[in-house]
Amino acid sequence: MLRSVLAIVLFAFAALPAAAVEVTTLYTAQVTLDEEQDDPRAAAYRDALVTVLLRVSGSELAGDQELIDLLFPNPASYIVQFRPGSEETLWVSFDGEAIERGLRAAGQTVWDSDRPLTLIWLAVDWGQGEREIIGADDPERAPDAARSIDRNRLLRERVLDTAERRGLPVMFPLLDTEDLQAVSFSDIWGGFDEPLLAASERYEVNSILVGRFRPGSSQRNQWHYYFGGEERNWFGEPELALNLVADELAAEFAVSGSAPLELVDLAVAGVDSIEAYGSVQSLLAELTIVEAFAIIEVAGDQIVYRVDVRGGAERLGRALQFSGLIEKSVIEGAPYPTDAVNSRLEFFYSP
Repeated sequence: MLRSVLAIVLFAFAALPAAAVEVTTLYTAQVTLDEEQDDPRAAAYRDALVTVLLRVSGSELAGDQELIDLLFPNPASYIVQFRPGSEETLWVSFDGEAIERGLRAAGQTVWDSDRPLTLIWLAVDWGQGEREIIGADDPERAPDAARSIDRNRLLRERVLDTAERRGLPVMFPLLDTEDLQAVSFSDIWGGFDEPLLAASERYEVNSILVGRFRPGSSQRNQWHYYFGGEERNWFGEPELALNLVADELAAEFAVSGSAPLELVDLAVAGVDSIEAYGSVQSLLAELTIVEAFAIIEVAGDQIVYRVDVRGGAERLGRALQFSGLIEKSVIEGAPYPTDAVNSRLEFFYSP
């Protein structure tokens, strides 16, 4: 019965509008400036490029220094700005468009700046009966409870630092009255995730990470990840969980430069104003997987586009859902509709 309830909640959760966040710092990095290196600045540039490629193309390329050196033999030529940072570091900003062109030309994957927002429910058992849920901010406490605030803050910073390194937008719940009435520590610790998914609807996310963390214990930390109506389960430290979430989302949204172009007919209903038309046009123009598009039919409040897309109808459909359009097949329970010539998708525009 519990699994059936969870399946129903997951289906509803998958159909939620996705919260997208534009990550504006993908192509900037702050790295150590090691004065003991033969060429400290060149070494820092190289490290900064690896950090950027980890966010934009994923862990496989970022871990292959030989391939990086082949693709980008002179990292300095891609730098648009740099300045000294704090504590012997260097802040570096790269030309993102040039790096993307280089990656696509080499057939490497590129994950653009609009990314799913991940909500993190993290229950921590500190031992000796001290149990807490980590929230977006620490509640006010008496002076003798400052230690609890500090350790929560340090744990939250571990998560945020890893997320920033991967270009992964994350948030913690507000833990206000509404959250606390819907979710308890026991819900998270006991693996009763149905209330969590229901409580997450107010945040309009469909990427949720649930953690059960016990520092300094032999018991393994557990993580459940929910995205796109599916569930993943992992064990390990917070850094591992965040890296796995980033890998999952990169696999879903990053597009290979070698992916073939396909023609897809896209019907968008609900376009009943100039503002709606402009929004849909802008949405299509901003999708990195779309090479070109043109209107081929207008009927009432529906516009049909012919879209030249990298990755085909399925990839375009996921990108449009992520951008906030509502797919008809989700409502009707049908698979992606196709015709004899081009793939065809049908969506509603809902501002």
